[in-house]
Amino acid sequence: MEYKEEKKIHSTGSVSATCQNCKNSFVIEKEDFNFYEKIKVPPPTFCPECRLIRRMAWRNERALFHTNCDSCKKRIFSAYPSERPYPVFCHDCWFGDAWDPMEYGKEYDFSKTFFAQFKELFDKVPRLNLFHVNPINSQYSNITRDCKNVYLSYSIVEGEDVYYSKNVDRSRQIYDSLTLTDCEKSAHIVYGMNSYNTFYSVIIRDCIDSMFLFDCKNCSHCFMSANLRNQQYVFRGQKYSKEKYQSLINEINIGSYKELQKLVVEFEKMKLEAIHKYADIIQGVKSTGDALVNVKDAKECFEAYDMENVKWVSRSFSLRDAYDCNYSGLHSEIVYEYISGGKGQMRVFFSVAATNPLQDSYYTGWCGGSNLFGCFGVRDKSYCILNKQYEKVEYEKILSKIIEQMKTLPYEGKNGRRYGFGEFFPIELSPFAYNESLAHEFSPLPEQKVKEKGYIWKESEKKDYKITIKSSDLPDNVSEVGNNVLKEIIGCEHEGKCSHQCTKAFIIHPEELAYYRNTGLPLPRLCPNCRYYKRLEYRKPWKLWHRSCMCDKKGHFHGEKHCEVEFETSYAPDRPEIVYCERCYQQEVY
Repeated sequence: MEYKEEKKIHSTGSVSATCQNCKNSFVIEKEDFNFYEKIKVPPPTFCPECRLIRRMAWRNERALFHTNCDSCKKRIFSAYPSERPYPVFCHDCWFGDAWDPMEYGKEYDFSKTFFAQFKELFDKVPRLNLFHVNPINSQYSNITRDCKNVYLSYSIVEGEDVYYSKNVDRSRQIYDSLTLTDCEKSAHIVYGMNSYNTFYSVIIRDCIDSMFLFDCKNCSHCFMSANLRNQQYVFRGQKYSKEKYQSLINEINIGSYKELQKLVVEFEKMKLEAIHKYADIIQGVKSTGDALVNVKDAKECFEAYDMENVKWVSRSFSLRDAYDCNYSGLHSEIVYEYISGGKGQMRVFFSVAATNPLQDSYYTGWCGGSNLFGCFGVRDKSYCILNKQYEKVEYEKILSKIIEQMKTLPYEGKNGRRYGFGEFFPIELSPFAYNESLAHEFSPLPEQKVKEKGYIWKESEKKDYKITIKSSDLPDNVSEVGNNVLKEIIGCEHEGKCSHQCTKAFIIHPEELAYYRNTGLPLPRLCPNCRYYKRLEYRKPWKLWHRSCMCDKKGHFHGEKHCEVEFETSYAPDRPEIVYCERCYQQEVY
């Protein structure tokens, strides 16, 4: 669909369009056209889901490799393999004086498409091995900011002593968890806020000294319970005295791996039988999505907080006036089609991973500064195109010509996909294979399908670990585990026979062992990747379905009739959970 046709439709309101990638129809609302007009970009030609997958293809969190820094030659952990056409620098070299991004600058060639020229630049400029801002002893993690002692964890902001976790903000002593804010000394949590010393729980807030909770708020000393509010000493859904509760807890052998697996099965059954609110939104005004806190006019957003006037935004915070953003925020506004990191951004479009505050920029990667177009690795510069600096007047003149050229001379991608001005970077240009990126996590595809779509597939590197002990041979109880386990290479229980990118083997970190002993939890039997994918089973998808409330209880506001309230929810219609609207949920839970 041509831009002029979209402008013609704009005056009539919403319009149905056909995604040039998946060929499905999608709706562009009048409010969307208003946003695109405000930032002076044409409407998208990819549907929201395909746009998300395209951005996610540019973010590799967990596929990490041992390699060498191409500057100082030291051994490093990297998101890029050893076999690559471009140099990769360690954190100190990349942010230091070892190179000058402007040395790679080039004149714009109007006989070539923009994306082809960006690719040429992209394949020459040194890459940052891992995305870290102010890291301390966190070299074995990726995409962190202001962190200390973070190990094999990803998307961590202001975290300390965080292990095998993801999407954690302002938390410490966290293990094997997903999507936490302001938590401490907790493990195996999915969706947690302001909680302490709590384990194996999903959707909790302000909970202390508890275990196996689902959808609980302001609870302490509770075990295997769901839908609790402001409770203490609740054991398997029944309230007891402090003494009786402690007696019952003492009978639970949480240090035994075999007993723990039975408790996990019990928890999953309890969770399924509990009432599920259609959406977990706190302090939300005119907003849709899930796992949202303090948002206004946030539409189809997930796992985000402190936002206003945003749409199709996820894992973001402190963000205003933004569309199609993931893993971003931190006091930013007027952002469109962006992914990974950044702070203090203003009017940034079609970009990846700002390392410093970035303003008035398009099509940048790992940059900071203002008025940048098609730049990579540039820091604290202005009026640059393809890493070449210009005077303001000349920059604006060339930029105007490039935008017009991109509209008439789009980049020809695979399978007939065309990328002009207004489209994010082509998925074909991503430095990561599809199955290395978050795209595969959100839309898993078999190898053949990936290749049919024109994406890149990377074969897993063969691991020649010499397993010294099978997971089945580990002591059942953590109290029986000696320090010699730190020298063992443990075989993953899945043995690589799963679809979880199993590493087949893993080790126990010294701090990890101390933590298990302190909490009484047993050693894991799965490698970190398999544990991560198990947690993902508790995570709701970043997608909404239109459904009706399932409540048929008498005495609610709907009287004798089945509740007819409709809503948008991330619980798909074929899921088995009992899903209630806001009013029915409140009558049962609060």
